[in-house]
Amino acid sequence: MRSESKSFFELIVNTPSPSGFEERAAQVVRDYASGFADEVRTDVHGNVAAIVHPEAKTKIMLAGHMDEIGFIVHFISEDGLLYFKTIGGHDASIIVGQRVWVHGSEKVAGVIGRKAIHLLTEEERKKRPELYDLWIDIGATSAAEARSVVSLGDCVTYQWEFQYLLGDRATARGFDNKMGTYIVMEALRLLKEEGSLHPEVGVYAVATVQEEIGLRGAKTASYWIAPQVGLAVDVNHANDIPGVDESRYGRLDIGKGPSVMRGANANPIVFDMIKRAAAEDGIPYQVDVEAGGTGTDGNAMQLNQGGMAVGILGVPLRYMHTPCELLSVTDVQDCARLMAAFCKRVTPETDFTPRSS
Repeated sequence: MRSESKSFFELIVNTPSPSGFEERAAQVVRDYASGFADEVRTDVHGNVAAIVHPEAKTKIMLAGHMDEIGFIVHFISEDGLLYFKTIGGHDASIIVGQRVWVHGSEKVAGVIGRKAIHLLTEEERKKRPELYDLWIDIGATSAAEARSVVSLGDCVTYQWEFQYLLGDRATARGFDNKMGTYIVMEALRLLKEEGSLHPEVGVYAVATVQEEIGLRGAKTASYWIAPQVGLAVDVNHANDIPGVDESRYGRLDIGKGPSVMRGANANPIVFDMIKRAAAEDGIPYQVDVEAGGTGTDGNAMQLNQGGMAVGILGVPLRYMHTPCELLSVTDVQDCARLMAAFCKRVTPETDFTPRSS
């Protein structure tokens, strides 16, 4: 990974951006993409689109959402404790005892607390904690002291950032899906610098917002871009870990390449073109099977206006929606290469209408 790409990858992953609070990440994307995109646009929803060949009538949309899970402060008690709601899906059993950043008028450190295990009843010990039994303690001794730095509606993120492990593995709290934002921007950079994109094909690499709360940014960005074809990229479950039934969930391994989704949410022509691109460019991949719609931006994209031909790429991830998500950096790079390889094979004459062979 070139040094500039590495710096962007680490920065975008570390930048706090819970759904509805993506402004910081959006600025990181704009700063980076302006170095190679022909045009960079930010829409009223907050989606950032970096574009190559903006005048082209044939359009490809690349979507990687830049929002992450987090929390939002909804009550401050008289003793200065902060009560919160979740943004996106959380496992409440993981939340207890975590250190967090409260993004108020200044960045404030805090811890998520509950009664110590010694004070729990036998019944309470058997149950997963409820959110209303948890709070954030920033060390304030009164509501007034807490309110001097925190307001209702401030967002909260875990105090975990990008860290390299052995080999090509890395861990962070925000790979889902700032990793995807990195991939779409890296794919666009490759296309621009290689000059491999058809001159009458435009590519819109979009860092979408609010995916974790309903694919909202992809829905609105798809509408104004109105592309004929698009690729969404997101994390998916690496189930090369103990206790996962392969006969139930299939098999995706970290380090064996990005995934290519096959199923109703993926256009069959797009799927075949991605496979061919991978074979011709020597890029490893794994097939991910989904029977119906997916919880990715690809679902919203496919249903845009009169419909869009969609493909869905993924990077296998362990420990999704925790502060210690884990992936292979090589898989991330190969996913960007595969996305670019698909785009450079699209021409204005490409027909994505499903048909029998």
